Amino acid sequence: MGSNPTKAANNMYCKCRLAAAKYNDKLNSREGAAEMLGLSSSTLASYELDLTKVVPVESIMMMADVYNAPELKNWYCSNVCPLGAEFPKIEIEDLDRLTIKALSTLRKISNVKEDLLDITADGAISVEERPKLNNVIKTLDEISNVAQSLKLWAKKNLSKTE
Repeated sequence: MGSNPTKAANNMYCKCRLAAAKYNDKLNSREGAAEMLGLSSSTLASYELDLTKVVPVESIMMMADVYNAPELKNWYCSNVCPLGAEFPKIEIEDLDRLTIKALSTLRKISNVKEDLLDITADGAISVEERPKLNNVIKTLDEISNVAQSLKLWAKKNLSKTE
């Protein structure tokens, strides 16, 4: 098998394995990766070729660990798991981009705090206040997404030095 499998080129499991192969040559082949994962190479092939509809969670956890790909867990939860369909899709970005996004989002907190106090002061949310509440929730979602992206970046990059 070549180092760029064309049938699995867009498969997330394959992408993560090949990215990890830059640091561990054994992951260049499905056979080597399957051995490290405790799977048969045909099972790993069925994951990477999308022949298996639902990959067992234990396999996802193991691949994320062996491939140093915590983003695989988020991808699985937001794309495959029906319970996670509403979860945001988090992608790993460079630390400088994440920092700028975090600071930009955190700058909005002061206004959001004031709006939230105004909206909830009387214990009821009027029809007129709903757009402001939606904006508060949107801003809180942005903060949550940036925090999750930063956590994902840390899991991916800080584990290399330990």
